[in-house]
Amino acid sequence: MDKYIYNEKNGLWYEVQGDYDLPCLKLPEERTAYIGVWGQRHLRYLKQYHRVCYYILLTSGKLNSYLADIDRQAEEMFPRLVKELAEKEGVTEAIKAENQMLWVQKMNDIRNAAMEIVSSELIYC
Repeated sequence: MDKYIYNEKNGLWYEVQGDYDLPCLKLPEERTAYIGVWGQRHLRYLKQYHRVCYYILLTSGKLNSYLADIDRQAEEMFPRLVKELAEKEGVTEAIKAENQMLWVQKMNDIRNAAMEIVSSELIYC
């Protein structure tokens, strides 16, 4: 008896395993792209809170490119937000020269605010 059979009605190959005919399915090829910290956070979020969306992206072969795109957007958004918030708060190189500790404190606050904005608008939505 053949180990593989072809069903002409649906055009699929099946592998015979005992009394069962299991379809021979493969995931579509997906190019691998670098996924940074933002993409990894979004992946963790999808796995935990949006499993259906995660599995749809995974089985369609679009997960890696989707996460790489999210990561790219976040990497572009974060430094832009830090710069805009620093200008808005009036944090300049003059403050850095006068009082380094104050400058570090303000920049840490600005970076934390920018991280929260990126997280709420891109990562955890």
